[in-house]
Amino acid sequence: MKRRLLPFLIILALGIPASALALSLPTISLGLKEATGPQEVSTALQVLFVLTVLSIAPAILLMTTAFTRIVIVLGFVRQAMGTQNMPPNQIIIGLALFLTLFIMSPVISRINDQALQPYLQEKIPQEQALNLTVEAMRDFMFSQVQEEELQLLIDITKKEQPADRNELSTMILIPAFMLSELKLAFQMGFMIYVPFLVIDMIVASVLMSMGMMMLPPIIISLPFKLLLFVLVDGWALVVGSLMQSFG
Repeated sequence: MKRRLLPFLIILALGIPASALALSLPTISLGLKEATGPQEVSTALQVLFVLTVLSIAPAILLMTTAFTRIVIVLGFVRQAMGTQNMPPNQIIIGLALFLTLFIMSPVISRINDQALQPYLQEKIPQEQALNLTVEAMRDFMFSQVQEEELQLLIDITKKEQPADRNELSTMILIPAFMLSELKLAFQMGFMIYVPFLVIDMIVASVLMSMGMMMLPPIIISLPFKLLLFVLVDGWALVVGSLMQSFG
């Protein structure tokens, strides 16, 4: 009897109103049942397809924008200075995301004006809106991709040479664009490494001439590299170079 009264005593002690006890919480039930017609099967397949696309959408968006080049170059800057985890990965990725939004703003505005808003206003069908979105992204990738990478992917697929870029498949354009971004990012990373490498070599030579071979050169060179980076306003130079590289 005492055990049955205990919950009521706890409720009275906490001051919970009686009206709250009458409220029922909603429940969600998931299950599988036999389809009664082809329409239900089609709807289920559409839901499955949408969930699959949503799971890979972040990777698609990042790989088809300026994010790849920016995050690799920023990573090279941190590694060249030898600051290990400073700035942290969250700062590097966050800065790369905001710079990507800044660079992609004309493309985003075009998609919003020509595809999203007309579709929401029911002026164009869904298929046309998707085609306009893909066309805007293709124009951006074509402005950055290099002919060598495009030709490489065309040769790998062993398809006929397209007459113009409208005949080029998006499945060929995307990997070619990614290869171009990786190539250019590593070229910029090499140029960033050179001044820091010179400082490391000078410090190592001075330490060896002084007979201090047991002292790691990175301990001495790190303050000088940070000083050089601050004096030349390194972050502004790196970000400015990245912005100009997409021109």
